[in-house]
Amino acid sequence: MAGSNPFQKYLKTLTVGSKEYKYFDLPALGSQYDKLPYSIRVLLESAVRNCDNFQVRESDVDNVLNWNQSKAIEGVEIAFKPARVILQDLTGVAAVVDFAAMRDAVKDLGGNPDKINPICPSDLVIDHSVQADFVRSQDALSKNEALEFERNMERFTFLKWGTKAFRNMLIVPPGSGIVHQVNLEYLARVVFTDGEVLYPDSVVGTDSHTTMINGLGIVGWGVGGIEAEAVMLGQAITMLLPEVVGYKIVGKLNQYVTSTDLVLTITKHLRQLGVVGKFVEFFGPGVAELSIADRATISNMCPEYGATIGFFPVDSNSLEYLRQTNRSEMKIQCVETYLRATKMLRNFADSSEDPTFSEVVTLDLSTVVSCVSGPKRPQDKVAVSEMKTDFVGCLTNKIGFKGFGLSPDVLNKKVPFQFQGKEYTLQHGSVLIAAITSCTNTSNPCVMLGAGLLAKKAVALGLSVAPYVKTSLSPGSGVVTYYLKESGVVPALEKLGFDVIGFGCMTCIGNSGPLDDAIVEAVEKNDLVCCGVLSGNRNFEGRIHPNTRANYLASPLLVIAYAIAGRVDIDFETEPIGKSSEGKDVFLRDIWPLRSEIQAVEKQHVIPAMFRDVYAKIENGSNKWQALKAPSDQLYPWDAQSTYIKRPPFFAGMTKDLPARTSITGARVLLFMGDSVTTDHISPAGSIARNSPAARYLGQRGLTPKEFNSYGSRRGHDEVMARGTFANIRLVNRLVTKAGPRTIHLPSNEELDVFDAAQRYQATNTPLILIVGKEYGSGSSRDWAAKGPLLLGVKAVIAESYERIHRSNLVGMGLIPLQFLPGETADSLGLTGQETYTIELPGDLQPKQQLTVRLDTGKHFQVVVRFDTEVDLTYYKHGGILNYMVRKMAH
Repeated sequence: MAGSNPFQKYLKTLTVGSKEYKYFDLPALGSQYDKLPYSIRVLLESAVRNCDNFQVRESDVDNVLNWNQSKAIEGVEIAFKPARVILQDLTGVAAVVDFAAMRDAVKDLGGNPDKINPICPSDLVIDHSVQADFVRSQDALSKNEALEFERNMERFTFLKWGTKAFRNMLIVPPGSGIVHQVNLEYLARVVFTDGEVLYPDSVVGTDSHTTMINGLGIVGWGVGGIEAEAVMLGQAITMLLPEVVGYKIVGKLNQYVTSTDLVLTITKHLRQLGVVGKFVEFFGPGVAELSIADRATISNMCPEYGATIGFFPVDSNSLEYLRQTNRSEMKIQCVETYLRATKMLRNFADSSEDPTFSEVVTLDLSTVVSCVSGPKRPQDKVAVSEMKTDFVGCLTNKIGFKGFGLSPDVLNKKVPFQFQGKEYTLQHGSVLIAAITSCTNTSNPCVMLGAGLLAKKAVALGLSVAPYVKTSLSPGSGVVTYYLKESGVVPALEKLGFDVIGFGCMTCIGNSGPLDDAIVEAVEKNDLVCCGVLSGNRNFEGRIHPNTRANYLASPLLVIAYAIAGRVDIDFETEPIGKSSEGKDVFLRDIWPLRSEIQAVEKQHVIPAMFRDVYAKIENGSNKWQALKAPSDQLYPWDAQSTYIKRPPFFAGMTKDLPARTSITGARVLLFMGDSVTTDHISPAGSIARNSPAARYLGQRGLTPKEFNSYGSRRGHDEVMARGTFANIRLVNRLVTKAGPRTIHLPSNEELDVFDAAQRYQATNTPLILIVGKEYGSGSSRDWAAKGPLLLGVKAVIAESYERIHRSNLVGMGLIPLQFLPGETADSLGLTGQETYTIELPGDLQPKQQLTVRLDTGKHFQVVVRFDTEVDLTYYKHGGILNYMVRKMAH
């Protein structure tokens, strides 16, 4: 049972204005505190404040305080209780569905369903799901909003029920902005000041880019939706005490580069260094040169360089940002006073404040050049000056992250097509989608205003974008629209086709909407490698759109530049971007705004009043939101006819006793895959293909293709989501000859859709496993990447390595993640995926234990159980973390 806090003696009092607060005096814990990385100080404060010798023990405090010694010991575990949880609507819907189902399950077990309620403050922001439908329309914003409410009415109504049904949960209505930008501009506390005790803000979120908040000095990272639900119910996170890489920034950016160029440079640098599972903390005099928006851009890309967090401690720039975003002077004073008292306020110019790091690397800002990343991964940086050569090389390189495997004789293919009554030509490298989108850049006034100024100069010279290029501008919040209008750049953006069409991630998460049929036909019949250019953070195959095989991450300025050029195989130094209205060549350098020019406009037009006006409306929502009628019952009244919201089967037949966990015998391989299988390959995302199992299911329920909506919008319906698991058209399964969502059913040797094969196996009670290579589950922290395989009948995964969040999600759903021994792979062991597998699970299963896998061929090999902690093992024994919580609450 929980006991009293043994660190109460360190509680001190400080006064802000006329109010007294208590706080834990961390420097009094010992002299070693002064050399702790600032990110570790936040973990320490949480351990001290929450220490009850039950969930958080005194040994956790000792381990964090003595980080310099503890980090030298491999596998030191600590318990961490974040201050709050944040959810976006795609994973948020799934979480609220789970909470509603858990209430039913607790009631069925004789418990009080009202115990299923967030204990930890939780915020859910609706808007990840907005799709780019109307893009070049005078009324695109209101048309898209109306369409979103029409096709998401059930889901929005369910979430509105959640606002009433659950205490301690704020649900931010649609139309407010991208979750990470709303978090930064509105929800972020920096220091919690709404109680008697002051403490640092910290957060876990159900999106891997929760790390964006690190730019404001808040420790936060993405977790699986399942793990987030446990935190919401008051559970601590068990984590390994991390190494902290000190990333020293010196120098200044030159006038022609953007913060996007900087972040792509850092992403490649840190990915090469290898920071998976580590904290990265930025320091050095160059940090003071970066705005909070610049820092947030760098922190946002943390999942792409692989670290747990990319942290910028709070400094005077952070306090000024709070002022700019309309936080009260009393709040800012409280934040500053507390952080000074606990030595958590940073002066980057003072090297005497530099903490001890596990290792230190340095970047000189003056070395950063204009760049993009692609064509298939965010860490594959390409200097803009080398883009033409690089892309042409990718066309004929063997199929891989930097290759499409085309033969040289098709490189110059040109394909005519008709669009809106005119003839145009497509070729390899043609830009089909150009989207200023995603949290990474739309939170940054510098690059957004830069794009506007570039557009203004382009329009003045008579440049335009071909009408078949699907252009879109989806800002991160209404504040962006506000300052774009005030600075006078909106007419030019609209002239080039970049109308504001909604507030959401849109294209970055695959909600790019359809392309014209003539374009799709031209691309597919001629096997063209056409392109998407977006200001996002993810460009994995099949994510942006099925018909853009090459996708490049770029600054908003370069998104517009490539849209005007119409192709990516252009050398901007030597080739004109277009012709002026007078017929003269125009080069990119002729329209590119200087950094100082952009900053002057930002200083004039990004003001606190904008944030006050935009966020004053957030509680009530739009008229459409206010008009929604939601149930008021404590238990959700499930509608059996709904194709959006359904009671999930995770708790069906559940008892108070633990389920028996036996060896996995005679298992078949559902999929046999290679390296870098992302959650985009696993989890249902994007549009629902008309020939897919999910489409057949919805068709049988009376829906037409135009009513299918997206997988993201249907994350609250397990029947749809199970059918969409492994439905990615770029999925490479070695059991079949072509990429796509197909596999071989054994022993019949029939090729079937993955879902149909899984159904066939379930009919004969055949357990399933997955065999994969390195970095399994990299990408967004999608809970359905674990829930989906569970519903398909998968019992275990054998991989060379795992992405951290996905491994946690597998454990959270009761699946067992196994890892090949170092140096061993499926190929080195001679595995074909045609065998049957028996995995021997002992009754006293332990974390990191070696197990034997036996094949029907007579072969056997060893694997390691990737339960990293005793908590992982506990969850597995219960059949997953949700089952554990239901049993706990029922008792």
